[in-house]
Amino acid sequence: MKENNPPVSGQPPVLELRGLRASYGQREILHGVDLQVAPGEVLALLGRNGAGKSTVLLTIAGFIAATGGEILLHGEPLTGPAYQRARSDIGLVVKGRSLFASLTVRENLKLADVSDHALLEIFPELESRLDVRAGQLSGGEQQMVAVARALLRRPRIVLLDELTFGLSPAMAVRVVDAVVRQARADGVAVLAVEQHLHIAERIATSAAVIGDGVVRLHLQRDELIRRADEIERIYLGRPPDV
Repeated sequence: MKENNPPVSGQPPVLELRGLRASYGQREILHGVDLQVAPGEVLALLGRNGAGKSTVLLTIAGFIAATGGEILLHGEPLTGPAYQRARSDIGLVVKGRSLFASLTVRENLKLADVSDHALLEIFPELESRLDVRAGQLSGGEQQMVAVARALLRRPRIVLLDELTFGLSPAMAVRVVDAVVRQARADGVAVLAVEQHLHIAERIATSAAVIGDGVVRLHLQRDELIRRADEIERIYLGRPPDV
């Protein structure tokens, strides 16, 4: 469980959030989020339901308009609608899968300009499923295809929302380890929303804990379990030093 390497020190961040704010209607959800993700780093964004984790991802991806602050990709402001951001810069896997159910695995890959061979290098067990419609795959198989497709497009940053949601423990380990291995091999930055510390410890090189729309704690992976009590206090809406 301790196989992840830390990101290469001294590298400038791929993604940087500076005082990011976002709202649903009149209700502000993000009140000034600051984050950095470096090449090859997997940053776990932790927090309870409703803390703003998924809102961070959707704002970066362009599905929610930022109302303040900056999103920087390699030091340049990230702008434009979601479809433009997704073309080359950002890979996104949302909770509940991210495939076209009526298309086969092969067709889903083709839409992203990803080869069958590249998928099978990561998940060889999918070879017999290439011509099966995505909607007929198991949940774990769908997640393998979605994750591989996002990573293999060679985006600058991959955003993962509850990567292991609905997966069996064995499948969760399979998918998580593939993300870690591929991110490290290709130098892709990954921002992964997660609730569970044991998954974050396996996938992350570092972590940030969000509470009430702001980041309240930054941690290295080896601190996650040791400082679980502080994280729990933030989940419960209390300051980490109470």
